[in-house]
Amino acid sequence: MPKKLEFDVVIIGAGAAGLMCAIEAGKRGRRTLVIDHANKIGKKILMSGGGRCNFTNLDVSAINYLSTNPHFCKSALARYTPFDFLELVDKHKIPYHEKTDTIANGQLFCDHKSADILDMLQSECNSAGVSIKTHSHCSKVSKQAAGGFELTIENAAAQQQVHTQSLVVASGGLSIPRMGASGFGYQLATQFDIPLLSTRPGLVGLHLNESLQGSLASLAGLSLDVSANCGGMTFKEAMLFTHKGISGPAILQISSYWQPGLQLEIDLLPDYDLQKLWSEWQLDNAQLATHLSRILPRRLVEHWLQEFDNQPARQYSTQQRNTIINTFHHWQPKVSNTDGYKTAEVTLGGVDTHAVSSKTFESNSVGGLYFIGEVLDVTGWLGGYNFQWAWASGWCCGQVV
Repeated sequence: MPKKLEFDVVIIGAGAAGLMCAIEAGKRGRRTLVIDHANKIGKKILMSGGGRCNFTNLDVSAINYLSTNPHFCKSALARYTPFDFLELVDKHKIPYHEKTDTIANGQLFCDHKSADILDMLQSECNSAGVSIKTHSHCSKVSKQAAGGFELTIENAAAQQQVHTQSLVVASGGLSIPRMGASGFGYQLATQFDIPLLSTRPGLVGLHLNESLQGSLASLAGLSLDVSANCGGMTFKEAMLFTHKGISGPAILQISSYWQPGLQLEIDLLPDYDLQKLWSEWQLDNAQLATHLSRILPRRLVEHWLQEFDNQPARQYSTQQRNTIINTFHHWQPKVSNTDGYKTAEVTLGGVDTHAVSSKTFESNSVGGLYFIGEVLDVTGWLGGYNFQWAWASGWCCGQVV
């Protein structure tokens, strides 16, 4: 058996939160080890933002996050802001831009590639003396009576015993399993009797019931700006029709608030008052579809009007007019399910934040055990918010481990 390794800090998970925590701990002179079962670090960083990494958002506050403990995220977000992360980005001379071709502002992306952010984190880890082991997983964790934790770390070649004073769980959630997602963090929390909240996919496409899937098949690939409402929240962004239902930014955002039993409502004309437009359209002989096609994709118009004769606006009865207006402004599709963890960008739920310090991220009941990032019951909106939570929670934890 190889000699037992000694570290001050071991971090499980080489994602955004884990690497940020490692950098800060290493800068404080702490002997720090990061382990990850994947073949490379930061896989979700590399694939994020269409390969350009939406690494933060200029406008971040607690309102942008879902949690059963909504005040929990405030401390970390205030102590490590998007502008703090931008200082690091500028230090490494990484060019970036704010995305302006969307309704939502403040989203920052790399000009070139996501690897720029990962290379920056790797460089900072190197400078801080952080050790990183990939292709490795933690198969056993035990709390030592004399203090600290005993870990069994395994890879294809060997098994290694590691002792550490501080153990940080940054293993993420269940989303995108092909990127190496696992339930390790939840299993460890259960082992130490730390409460968990039920998990479900978030920022994910929605499946409509089978009858709707069939009738909407001709619209697959069509995108338009909408206003989506569910669970008391509304998001105005783009929606995309898919072969199984609907997706796009507006739907990904509202999916985090949708649950079985809740009704989704979509305004397909959020920038128009169709009742007012109709009154204007009654003054000429143009057919209704012609008018609607000036403000909506023609394919959508033809589908939505297929139950009605296409005729001038003034020839519809009051009941028909109200029905048509309602279907455009208050479409209520029946949602059957989501695309699931396979494509979900985040995992809702997780380690109950009532059991964790909002300042240090240490477990209230198990000294030396910390939880950061997505494994916690804190989930951000689409648009760089989840990365900012990773940077902030990792930074704060790295100041104390």
